[in-house]
Amino acid sequence: MDADILTTALAADRARVDACLEALFAERAAPAPRLEAAMRHGVLVGGKRLRPVLVYAAGRALGADDDALDAPAMAIELIHAYSLVHDDLPAMDDDDLRRGQPTVHRAYDEAAAILAGDALQSLAFEVIARSRHPRLAAMIASLAEASGRDGMVAGQALDLEAVGGHPDVAALATMHAHKTGALIRAAVRLGGLVAVAEDDARLNALDAYARAIGLAFQIHDDVLDVIGDTATLGKASGADAVRDKPTYPSLMGLEGARARAAGLVEEAAAALAPLGESAFPLLALARYMIERDH
Repeated sequence: MDADILTTALAADRARVDACLEALFAERAAPAPRLEAAMRHGVLVGGKRLRPVLVYAAGRALGADDDALDAPAMAIELIHAYSLVHDDLPAMDDDDLRRGQPTVHRAYDEAAAILAGDALQSLAFEVIARSRHPRLAAMIASLAEASGRDGMVAGQALDLEAVGGHPDVAALATMHAHKTGALIRAAVRLGGLVAVAEDDARLNALDAYARAIGLAFQIHDDVLDVIGDTATLGKASGADAVRDKPTYPSLMGLEGARARAAGLVEEAAAALAPLGESAFPLLALARYMIERDH
């Protein structure tokens, strides 16, 4: 898949999930309009939508229909959006800018941001539950595990504990396997579960792929924090160094971090081999993960 085809595919999938997300908030008599506005700000103001794109790509690789993939694609993005709203709070990373816009607690206030994040999280499970998919229980379990104490929230806790510390590369990888990788793995698994049963061996191939790209994605994010600029990133650059956060470039150097990310993409490609040509879009996405500029 060449760059132009990938760009077109990414744009189409982003537009699809954006339309689905917009519909969640359209023509709705919300009991708390300010909360609704804060939620909209947290989820609808920009975003790469990489996790929903992975849901679509993984599902299609195993033969799923796009209509059946919409609910898990929305759900994974709602969880991601909630995590960012809370991650930006003063008690966490205390960020003023997200996706080129004021963070939710800056656009509204801290209490509104906390409640908006809470509501986005529960909305994710509402959306996926209403899909009434035959493997609904497995899908909800996958999303819950990836989001909570064994996944993203655990990773966030480890991230906060690591500030000012000196973890080694293995400890950093463990932290990011939870904070970033768990939700990326869930996106890929959800797409796969739409298409096939839980005991299908192809889900193992998808999981190996997702483990590799989840870490590659985070390593490249760390690199971008060093070499990127605020206008392109849509958030403050150099924030990790200011907060004394351990990163892959700080432990491995820029070139070492880049080489590790490239090696992980090769691992992802090897994992996809059993899926044949249907996995080409997933491979293209893996390469995009370490070539993007934001």
